[in-house]
Amino acid sequence: MQQTRILMGMPISVEIVDHWVTPAALEQVFGYFAYVDATFSTYQQHSQISRINAGELSAAQANFDVQAIFALAEQTRQATHGYFDIQHNGHCDPSGIVKGWSIYQAALLLWRAGFRHFYIDAGGDIQTSGRNRHGQPWRIGIRNPFNSSEIVKALVVSNGGVATSGTYVRGAHIYNPLDPTQPLNQLASLTVIGPNIYEADRLATAAFAMGQAGIHFIEHWPGCEGYMIDAVGQATFTHGFARYIAHE
Repeated sequence: MQQTRILMGMPISVEIVDHWVTPAALEQVFGYFAYVDATFSTYQQHSQISRINAGELSAAQANFDVQAIFALAEQTRQATHGYFDIQHNGHCDPSGIVKGWSIYQAALLLWRAGFRHFYIDAGGDIQTSGRNRHGQPWRIGIRNPFNSSEIVKALVVSNGGVATSGTYVRGAHIYNPLDPTQPLNQLASLTVIGPNIYEADRLATAAFAMGQAGIHFIEHWPGCEGYMIDAVGQATFTHGFARYIAHE
């Protein structure tokens, strides 16, 4: 059973392969993403993040999930030496960590309900579990940042997360927190494979902000692999990345 809806300003696709799945399972997942959007959106006036930025709500007064995100964001800021930071010009924008976190939380909902074979794709960031409807490992394509209709690498990821950061879809929405005026023009895209989508997403964002050094940062992060395409189309990948490449 598969369905796609527009939520959080992007297409979110969920496919559950387990034969006993019902529409209620999909509704639970999409309902969760609607809650996340209502809570964390910087575009919705009454979200908790918008109210915090407007000075109407303190972080200490926010709900448990918001406080958890702030704690995770701070842990990520320290772990990435400041290259990941949700604070900018006196406002917070946690979207760089909320997306992967919420996909993973949605996956946890399905796991707790007993599902084992599914994928969740939110705006190109993906969590996989088990196998697809053909009994094969899930295949994920990395798009050519210079030609979105072309797949440059097909990956096989059965239980893990894949996230890509870049400017070729949404424009220059990523910045270097250590020097916000620096144009991030060294890379076209950087893909991270992680043990889950939360880990892959936050690290992809930070590594992209590092420029050419980002792939070396991923190289030394336990349990993760990366694939970087620079501004002139040159690809560089970590030593363990090749084991995820699909072979026909």
